[in-house]
Amino acid sequence: MSTTDAGGAIAPRKTFLGHPRGLVVLFFTEMWERFSFYGMRAMLTLYLIQHFLFGPEEAQGIYAAYAALVYLMPVIGGLIADKYLGSRKAVIIGAVLLVLGHFTMAFEGTGGKERITIGGETYAIQVDGRNQDRKLFIVDGTERVQIAISPEGVSRAQPAATATPGGSDFPAFTPTGSFSLETTRDLQVGEPLLFLALSLIIVGVGFLKANISTVVGALYEENDPRRDGGFTIFYVGINLGSFLATIACSYLGFTYGWAYGFGLAGIGMLLGLLTFILGQPWLEGRGAPPNPVALKSTKILGVPLEAVFWILGLVAVFPTWLLIQRHELIEMVLPWAAGVIFALVVGYTVIKLKGAERTRMLVAQVLIFFSVLFWALFEQAGSSLSVFADQSTEMPGWFNVGYTQSFNPGIIIILGPLMAALWVWLGRRNMEPSTPVKFSFGLVFVGAGFLLLAWAALNAANADFRVPLLFLFLTYLLHTIGELCLSPVGLSMITKLSVERVVGLMMGVWFLSSSVAHIVAGIIAKATATDTVAGVVTDPGLALQTFSSIFSTIGWVGVGVGIFLFLVSPILKKGMAGVH
Repeated sequence: MSTTDAGGAIAPRKTFLGHPRGLVVLFFTEMWERFSFYGMRAMLTLYLIQHFLFGPEEAQGIYAAYAALVYLMPVIGGLIADKYLGSRKAVIIGAVLLVLGHFTMAFEGTGGKERITIGGETYAIQVDGRNQDRKLFIVDGTERVQIAISPEGVSRAQPAATATPGGSDFPAFTPTGSFSLETTRDLQVGEPLLFLALSLIIVGVGFLKANISTVVGALYEENDPRRDGGFTIFYVGINLGSFLATIACSYLGFTYGWAYGFGLAGIGMLLGLLTFILGQPWLEGRGAPPNPVALKSTKILGVPLEAVFWILGLVAVFPTWLLIQRHELIEMVLPWAAGVIFALVVGYTVIKLKGAERTRMLVAQVLIFFSVLFWALFEQAGSSLSVFADQSTEMPGWFNVGYTQSFNPGIIIILGPLMAALWVWLGRRNMEPSTPVKFSFGLVFVGAGFLLLAWAALNAANADFRVPLLFLFLTYLLHTIGELCLSPVGLSMITKLSVERVVGLMMGVWFLSSSVAHIVAGIIAKATATDTVAGVVTDPGLALQTFSSIFSTIGWVGVGVGIFLFLVSPILKKGMAGVH
């Protein structure tokens, strides 16, 4: 006979491989959700540049604002779930919005169009291909002529002597300054739908991201020794979905068309939603609303409270849609707002708390501050490193740019268990590094990755100003080792060091800091941008030089700050008062 816990939920009895059966449902739900999220992310920045013809700086600003809002919304979604909906209902609302968002991404519209004017004649520019083999053409009547654009000017790749008799008279060479370029974008359909899709995904992630992890925790009793193992299995699901998505969605997107890649991401999210809905019996009541009776009986203007949150979720898409189109506003306001909130939390800690509670909270806030720099560097993956892969990396013909996004999750799947075992092995010998030391390792590794890439840009580039793919892989390897040092202990650190009555607030500050980190990441990424025409870089040499300069700067900053944190870590460890 089954028993119930204090909240009326049925305690799990049946297990799978020693864990509650509900973990299987959550594993595959999160795997498919991450499949959709990272499958889309692998293509997003290059899609903005190549299809809509945003400049690299503008595209990376849009990506940064999108990522910042993705990490900000779970603060609101978590509060709604904790107080009203419960985690399971919030996850379903989020998953439905995500399905709508990812399928909307598959509607491309006509994208951007570029024209070149020479001597009073205007020609449409077309691009063949989406990978590194892209070729530029101008359209002159019924004839297409391949061209190349460089800092010196625009030249005809097909010599006039071999051109079709009576065909295009497009000049063999036109110097810079003697031609003009005009870009138009699909402002009526394609671009509004793009921002609508991103807004649906942002709000959907807000409802889903924090709450599905809460359901995982709810499967286990407070002192259940299986809890850490369950979260480890769940973490594998995240990275398995990420790895599969970046391969499959990138293959379709770069080979057959963006809509196919984004469509596959939508199918992945739909499978995640169906898995979660059909798997409800295996969750055995966990993640239920905090007050189911009140949720059912409460009405606002005659509308049941649960339906109100469905409506509010859809309504929230509109202001998000307006905001994501004004990424400069997000870049300006969010850091200031976060700074004010952080200052208030520090003030509360200093004034209201005393003794060990105050010291631990201050240590947590110091580590949150350092985490902003780590994530600002690490999250170059979706922006500047993606563009670097496209513009400045030498790849085999069968390899496309999106595949580089699979390096991080693939390495985590292999190294994650080994790193976890290493910490256990060191812990048994009282040699495990403290949390501040692990944070310092993370910063040093992420900085070292950029220094390696900056060195390769100066010393290993070929005649086309491209560095071997191996160096980009090694950069991701160093970054991933840094992530494994810092990321798994981050949320745990917040829960251990925070005073119980404000732990929710501190979790919100943690997510807010991640949001600010993406804004900082966008500022860094925009500094790496150089000119493109129809999504093709015009000066590969300048692009490589710019990447090398910026990567060298942020690399030394990462390593230097990491060393500083290592040196002060004994003081921080002492302030943690026995918490490791």
